[in-house]
Amino acid sequence: MAEIKEMRPVETTFQPYISANQNLAEFTPRAILLGGFFGILFGAVTVYVGLRAGLTVSASIPIAVLSISILRAFGKATILENNIVQTAGSAGESVAGGVIFTIPALIFLGFPMEIQRIFLLALVGGWLGVFFMIPLRRQLIVKEHGNLLYPEGTACADVLIAGDRGGSFASRVFMGLGLGGLYTLFQNENLFGSWTSSPAYNPSWLPGGSIRGNTTSEYLGVGYIIGPRIAGVIFAGGVFAWLVVMPAIKFFGGHLTQPLYPGTMLISNMSSDDMWKAYIRPIGAGAVAASGLITLLKTTPTIIAALRAGAKDLAKGAAAAASEKRTDNDLSLKVALGGVVLVLLMIWAMLTFKPVPGTQTGFFANVAAAIFIVIFGFLFVTVSSRITGLIGTSSNPISGMAIATLMATCAVFLVLGWTAAAYGALAITIGGVVCIASANAGNTSQDLKTGFLVGATPRNQQLALLIGVFISVIAIGYTLQGMNKALEQFRSFPARTIDVDHLPVGVELQKSGFDRERVRVTNDANQVVEEPGSKYMVLNSLGSSDLPDGKYLYNPQTKQIEVQWIQGIGGEKAPAPQARLMATIISGILNHRLPWGLVLIGVFMVIGVELLGIRSLSFAVGFYISIGTTLVMFVGGVIRWLVERNMAKAGELVEDSEVSAGSLYASGLIAAGGIVGLLGIGVKLLEDRNIIKPGALIMEFTKDPTISKIIAVITCAALAYSLYYFARKPLEEAPRK
Repeated sequence: MAEIKEMRPVETTFQPYISANQNLAEFTPRAILLGGFFGILFGAVTVYVGLRAGLTVSASIPIAVLSISILRAFGKATILENNIVQTAGSAGESVAGGVIFTIPALIFLGFPMEIQRIFLLALVGGWLGVFFMIPLRRQLIVKEHGNLLYPEGTACADVLIAGDRGGSFASRVFMGLGLGGLYTLFQNENLFGSWTSSPAYNPSWLPGGSIRGNTTSEYLGVGYIIGPRIAGVIFAGGVFAWLVVMPAIKFFGGHLTQPLYPGTMLISNMSSDDMWKAYIRPIGAGAVAASGLITLLKTTPTIIAALRAGAKDLAKGAAAAASEKRTDNDLSLKVALGGVVLVLLMIWAMLTFKPVPGTQTGFFANVAAAIFIVIFGFLFVTVSSRITGLIGTSSNPISGMAIATLMATCAVFLVLGWTAAAYGALAITIGGVVCIASANAGNTSQDLKTGFLVGATPRNQQLALLIGVFISVIAIGYTLQGMNKALEQFRSFPARTIDVDHLPVGVELQKSGFDRERVRVTNDANQVVEEPGSKYMVLNSLGSSDLPDGKYLYNPQTKQIEVQWIQGIGGEKAPAPQARLMATIISGILNHRLPWGLVLIGVFMVIGVELLGIRSLSFAVGFYISIGTTLVMFVGGVIRWLVERNMAKAGELVEDSEVSAGSLYASGLIAAGGIVGLLGIGVKLLEDRNIIKPGALIMEFTKDPTISKIIAVITCAALAYSLYYFARKPLEEAPRK
């Protein structure tokens, strides 16, 4: 990576598209309502796609495109109104990204993920990101206009300006929504399930290896947007895990007569999924942690420059730099500081009066946690905002900042002797809020850059961001909890006698009584049997050499573990790699429960990847998540490569990736997969409550698994061709004024 040099801020005389002297409709009720709706929609979609794919994509441009079309249908709308819509709406996407990277770690640590807690953590983190950015706007957005480009924010401004001149991009997004939605309706296993959603091939000539593809529209769209380079590196990680490391484990360990830790069964009896869970995940956790820290270290010059610039700007005072111009009208520094104090009080009150069940901490610990959040929050908000300006949102090392926060927090806790389970939950609270604040700060910077270019009023944008965060966190919390509930499975577990009064190390009694009236258990014959939930106790295993990580239902009458409770979040359908990594770090530092040999293999693996000049974070994420995800994303990246290659051959201008025909259609595919996928989650929840008969919507085309796989491949290929076709079809150009 090229060295990032610190540049001196250059005062700009830039003239925005709408001058400071013009007073157009901006902060209107319809703009806030539509922005709030998009915040809810894209916040939920980001949770769904992010938990499944392990990464997120910016929502500002698709929201801006849709806003232009929708508001135009209700009469003349100003460019400033459309900017408010995308500002408020994109807050949902950025907050959701920070939430899914951290908060699900509570599940892996054995704690419940309550809706009120998700709401509060997302709210305080999102608001903290906005409040910290208020005094930094003039430094980062105005004074360094020529140095910090904010690529997504600049591209979004181009879309808004083109729309104001009469251009229309919405048809391409709606086309992706329509075709992607129809495809997902038949493909999703929770809806029609007309063919297998994840065709797989386990080659007999490569024991332990597996090739599969989760043929969703959102993965195809994500792959197109991130491009062939990143998609290829991510897929390379998957290939190395599933077609190199796992077959090697099978080859060298297949003769063992005892389970190899952290596995709890013989390698010779393990399927590819079993090896992925037992061995690939710990290696991947070490790889993602190391690559996140490496990415953070690479940006050290930027971090130092950001802190110096932020300190100088705060020393001058926001009021001293302000003017009477509309385009310089920020919320006051008093509001920003008051907001930070309010957030501090909310965090302290939550930890004191509404702690995670079973994790009561003292007054001093709660005050220390609040102080940690402010210190790390301001540090990484400043860093996130500047890095976003230099290299864009997609390259912002949010997970690396969260890892650094957690490691520093856990190190302090270790010195103080705070190693009980309660402090693990406290650590993820600190890391979660900082991660959410950093993610939203990067998005806030992009939005303020867009506003600076089009001539928006900063004060109105900052208010819209605060409102957008407040509205969207409700949808984010319910989506997170709904996915965990709808995707969960109860599977019969080989009967195992265990003494609940003398549990193995790493296994804890979580509940003396299960709070479900009925439990739908899938037995070895793949038949569903209902069992009364009240007869079970809940055990949680984390870092045990006797039981794989997860939750189990223990029957005190038979004194045996009878059912494995597979959480919806953390399974193959929603792996949540970053959140599991956070739990691994906390458990490893505080409880010393880590398979360090595997973790260190992951660390040195990414060091080798870095020495090859490859971005290790993308490779590490690809290694960690299922190859079924990375393969389809790679297909999307290949389509992008084919489109740009053929355009170059034809002598056509290769458009900016953020606003090209293909990226808009791909955004529609992502939104379609998320929206219809969430509909499937809703159907599953209704089935669990016996409101809908299980499988009532299923419309299988064939019972033959081979034919079903062929149909899956053909239909996914057809959708991929539609992406290529619409990416090659030019957009309608906006007439020049």
